[in-house]
Amino acid sequence: MTGGEILGLVALVVLVGVGAVLAAAETSLTHMRRARAAVLARGDRENGNGNGQDEHDADDRTDLLLEVLEERSRYLGPILLLLLVCQLGAAGLTTVIVNDRFGGGWVAPSLLLLLLVFFVVGEAIPKTWALVNTDSVALRMAPVVCGLSRVAPLRWVTVALVSLAERIAPRRSQGSGPSMSEEELLAVADRALESQAIDEEEHELVESVIAFSDTLVREVMVPRPDMVTVRSDATIAEAIEVAVRSGRSRVPVEGSGTDDLVGVVHARDLMRAQFDGRGDDPVTDLARPTHDVPETKQADDLLRQMQAERFHLAVVVDEYGGTAGLVTMEDLLEEVFGEIVDEFDSEEPLATPLAGGAMLVHGRMPVDELDELLGDVLPDGDWDTVGGLLFDALGHVPSVGEGVELVGRRFDVEQVVGRRITRVRIGALPVDQGE
Repeated sequence: MTGGEILGLVALVVLVGVGAVLAAAETSLTHMRRARAAVLARGDRENGNGNGQDEHDADDRTDLLLEVLEERSRYLGPILLLLLVCQLGAAGLTTVIVNDRFGGGWVAPSLLLLLLVFFVVGEAIPKTWALVNTDSVALRMAPVVCGLSRVAPLRWVTVALVSLAERIAPRRSQGSGPSMSEEELLAVADRALESQAIDEEEHELVESVIAFSDTLVREVMVPRPDMVTVRSDATIAEAIEVAVRSGRSRVPVEGSGTDDLVGVVHARDLMRAQFDGRGDDPVTDLARPTHDVPETKQADDLLRQMQAERFHLAVVVDEYGGTAGLVTMEDLLEEVFGEIVDEFDSEEPLATPLAGGAMLVHGRMPVDELDELLGDVLPDGDWDTVGGLLFDALGHVPSVGEGVELVGRRFDVEQVVGRRITRVRIGALPVDQGE
């Protein structure tokens, strides 16, 4: 074997090895999320091992990794170009060596062998290793990638080729980029729960936060029939009595009716006025302006508005301009963190289990909460509560004793107040009816 052939074989081995390193770098940086790199950087700074030089090196690597991920496409270009050069260079060397040594008939079999070697050694092994050890590989490759990007000729060629590709290929709209859907976030939370990275309560909180972004104000408001108001011709003393009996810290003031809310009075203002001897003054003297919001407003948008404008109660208005209900900051927070009950709350539970698997629920119980309790999927439509579901199913205002069969269960109306369904008994269908 001649000296040229030996050098060619050495160069061939080097090209395969460099290709393997580049393939690992590409895979790790492609699958590395910037949020994960930020976590690694914070962990390196908080959990130093006492060796100043090692800590400095770790900080440098994480900073470089964050820099690479910030402009991933720019830094990946040189890697992809060099990887292609390694593959083509290996193929060219193999062709020259085999043709000179054994003749042209052996070129095709040798290239096939090179393909198998490059697939196993230069692709499968390094990429699998990078997928299994993404964090460590990405940290190790970050300095290499940054170093390659600083080689001027390589950078110029890459930028030119990428610019040409962007002109030919369809481009993303400005500001668009990789995103994660709610379903993907929930899947990540499920995997974290299975691996015990988070506990059940944290998992429920993640689900609540994601669901909160799709929640409308009308789904969390206190409906109009349950509103506690005070008349505009009432005195401050009478308003205090209403606030104390209802346990409310803020009470709307109505003019000619519930659709005419002229303001909101705070219990603190009422108490202060009472102590000042103004108990016989009209309550409208203390009324503050109302904040009106449409019932279709997103709950998370309203919470941000409440924080920015510093108010705790809003009047919910329907599409016809009438009062649909009230919503407080506590109502919004309960959608995320669950029921917030203090020592003065005495509301009846929305659902009470009964013997034999039956259940007693309030008519204003949200349908999605009942779905979770029953393990069934109730019909979906333009209603949010169990009462609305029964109104639609029956087609009229029901009387006590009426019922309907839904998803294999019997829904019987047990209490009606005015035109509101306030109590419903839910039980399984008899066996002979269910078959």
